[in-house]
Order: sequence, then structure tokens, then C-alpha cells
Amino acid sequence: MSVAEALQKRVSTRGFIDKPVPKELLEEIFTQAQRSPSNCNTQPWHSYVVSGEVKDQLKDKLITGLMEGKQPNPDFDWNVYYEGDQKELQYDSANVLYSAMGIERSDKQGRQMAMVRNWMFFDAPHAVFFTMPKYMNLMGAVDVGIYAQSLALLLTEKGISSCFQGALGQFPEPVRETLNIPDDQGILFGMSFGYADSEAPANKAIPGRLELNQATSFFG
Repeated sequence: MSVAEALQKRVSTRGFIDKPVPKELLEEIFTQAQRSPSNCNTQPWHSYVVSGEVKDQLKDKLITGLMEGKQPNPDFDWNVYYEGDQKELQYDSANVLYSAMGIERSDKQGRQMAMVRNWMFFDAPHAVFFTMPKYMNLMGAVDVGIYAQSLALLLTEKGISSCFQGALGQFPEPVRETLNIPDDQGILFGMSFGYADSEAPANKAIPGRLELNQATSFFG
């Protein structure tokens, strides 16, 4: 599979079958992802991969926190507010997803329950939390994003689906406690991954992309 084919095939997957990825294959993919570029080769990322009982324990802690009314307390600034074209694209993406799931715009509870599934890892057999030193701020976040994109394409090449989730960085305390993440490491975001459930309605949601002339300018 070429890089172009992997980019075309990769979509945000929100429904998985109960089939773990062999550990040997995971180690191979994460080893390959280490070739990702970073500023001055600093490689600021550290990935915490959860599977099996550890993943289930962490899911229970996250859901319990939500039920108790705990508010997000991310390690980094996730107070995202979109304007203009980005706001329209956000609305369009949400409409595509909820329409595929049969959730009406007026169904606030249905939308909230769909959001809660983020912290259930969409029933994926695996999830990964991406961390970096807290002091690195924007520059470290750029490098981690590059690394995560490389990882997602490598997973796609092996027939493994994934979903990037800013939501997995919203409640760092139970994650830090469960995985013994050092205090100076911040959880930036996460990703659920595994083999896609082709029957899951959410997986039929494929938002569009801007045309080339809307996203790229050539000079010279």
C-alpha cells in the first residue's frame, strides 16, 4: 500500500470488533513510527498503549468520573473555539457523523451518549495516549502530531483502523494514575485502534475535504 493509498483509506473509525492486534505486530508498527521527523530530532513523544484488562480498568475509571460530574482538566490548553470556515467544517463533520448514527440535531441526550463513547474507546481493543514534556508546549505538540499521523498510516497499511481523540486528553488524572505517567509528562491526546466493525453506523460517516485551491496556494 502506498502512502497516498493509506491517506485515502484512513478514516476516523468509531466502531471495532472484539479482535486484538497481535503484540508482535504492534511492536513492529510502533518501532517503525519512531522514524517520524521531529524538530532537532528531539523525539518528544512517549506513547502509552493500553489493552485488555488495563484498558477496561481505565475505561471504568473514566466513565465513573463522568458520571460523578467531574469536569475536564487537561494538561494542555484544549479550549478550542472555531471561527469562520473552520466552524462550518466542524458543523458539517458533526452533521455527517450524527446523521450516519441516526441522531437528530435536537436529540441532545443522543449526542451526549455518542460523545461518552470516546471514553469507552469506541469498544476498540487498544488505545494509545500520546504524551510529551509539559514545558515544550506548541513545538512539542507539532512533533507529536507528526508522529501520530505516521502511526495512523502505518496502522492503516496493516489493515488496522483508528480514531484520533482529543477527548482522551481531557481527564488526565485517572490515566496518569493507572499508567504511572510522570508528573512532568503531559497527556496531549489519544487514539483508539483495532479492526473496524463494518456494520457500525458511525463508520459510514465520511466527511469531505476541501478542494486543492481552497487549501493550497502555489507561487513561482
